[in-house]
Amino acid sequence: MTLGFSTGEKELTAFPFKIRPFTTDDYPSVVAVHNAVQPDFATTVEEWKFRDSTRDPKIRWARFLAEDTPTGEIVGYGGYGQQSDMWHPQKFSVNADVLESHRGRGVGSALHETVISALKEYNPIQLRAHAQECKPEGLRFLTKRGFTEEFRDWESRLAVPAFDFAPFAEAEKRVADAGITIKPLSELMISTPDWKERYYDIEWAIVQDMPAPDTLTQFSYENFLLSTLNNPNFAPEAIQIALDGDYWVGESALWKNQADNKLMQGGTGVRREYRRKGIALAMKLRGVAYAQSVGAPEIKTFNDQTNRAMLLINEALGFVKQPAWIGFVKTLAE
Repeated sequence: MTLGFSTGEKELTAFPFKIRPFTTDDYPSVVAVHNAVQPDFATTVEEWKFRDSTRDPKIRWARFLAEDTPTGEIVGYGGYGQQSDMWHPQKFSVNADVLESHRGRGVGSALHETVISALKEYNPIQLRAHAQECKPEGLRFLTKRGFTEEFRDWESRLAVPAFDFAPFAEAEKRVADAGITIKPLSELMISTPDWKERYYDIEWAIVQDMPAPDTLTQFSYENFLLSTLNNPNFAPEAIQIALDGDYWVGESALWKNQADNKLMQGGTGVRREYRRKGIALAMKLRGVAYAQSVGAPEIKTFNDQTNRAMLLINEALGFVKQPAWIGFVKTLAE
């Protein structure tokens, strides 16, 4: 998982390095750099390989490495990519991470320039990037290059072992009184023959209502299944589905993390006609119960700062806000 820009701003000291394309032999080195730069979002080689191998075929992407020429050590990486749910042939996201011990030597700039040069063949009209508000070097790096702030995502974390369910004793009853039941996807996979189609349908329904900086595009059913069902972090028992009879009306998903026992909150949402019934809260409570049952120490989540409805639920549950991730944009042409 590549999150954003963590590079040095100063570019003063001569340093022997070269920029070269990524190869499949480089996964361990790139993951090591990522984990050193973003220890709170540690990942594994298996996760990176899976993500790369299951990208939507229409996605254009590339990755480049900064190599210390005397030692052969990989000291940074950068790249570009696209999102299948917000796809445009000339819009790209860019990123770069550099080891702290090698910042201030022009590595980040060289990576960025390589990425921009590689993108020229696609005639890009817009670039997006992310940086954490508590890392000023990343913010300066982007603003210096003409990127401007577009949105903010709050990262929040819930300490699972200490969670107290007592204040939410009526949450499940309220939902049940409205005729709604909640079941884990693992159960529905057994009892519902067309569960894959229904899962895809509810996923797309809730994605459409999430704040997004650009026009949403529907991801394909085939690629959705490929990138979800075989994902090493897919845990159907941790995905809660809300039902009105046999109609799927909501979802709240937790995803595993191979590097530690913490869980990542995926999408939580309810079809528009079923809102204000407490369904999202009840599904998230089921998720916390699952997290406690497997001994997960923490749940992490991200929410756009404009998504007040979900932020209020998270605050009520006790999620603690962390420094925001800032989304930047640079428009090259209309």
